[in-house]
Amino acid sequence: MTVAVETGLWQLDPAASTVQLRNKTFWGLSTVKGTFTAVRGEGEVKPDGSATGTLTLDAASLDTKNAKRDTHLRSADFFDADNHPEITFAVTGADRLDGDAVRVAGRLTVRGVTKPLSFTGRLVEVGVDALVLEAEFVVDRTQFGIAWNQLGMVAKSATVTTRLRFTRATA
Repeated sequence: MTVAVETGLWQLDPAASTVQLRNKTFWGLSTVKGTFTAVRGEGEVKPDGSATGTLTLDAASLDTKNAKRDTHLRSADFFDADNHPEITFAVTGADRLDGDAVRVAGRLTVRGVTKPLSFTGRLVEVGVDALVLEAEFVVDRTQFGIAWNQLGMVAKSATVTTRLRFTRATA
């Protein structure tokens, strides 16, 4: 049974949300994993059930548990966080499919480059005052000018995994 999502404004709960990144390195022998520790967002569910919104990540907040690597990821070789401090995903439409599936379409901006992105997520919790959307999708980093790849060590595609908890926004 599909439970309807309440219309109105929703706010991301950053303490209960995660945005993680995985990328193969060393010619596929190892996987680097990281978590963006500074995430914010908001959205609106419209009366027809569709939704729009924005998710913003602090590019310098990516934590891979390796300070030297994190400094390199913030540099101009990768996210260029000094010049492009935010990574944003502007949701232009989110529509319920069968069951708990949600088709999300929008525009991803990384390093000042904006590209369309769509994926299917899952509503794993739906309540009157809270909802949780989980999704996993692949991004080709080279489309955003992140082309550093010494000796072909870094895969061009990264997998993004999200668990986003939204609560009803208060006026």
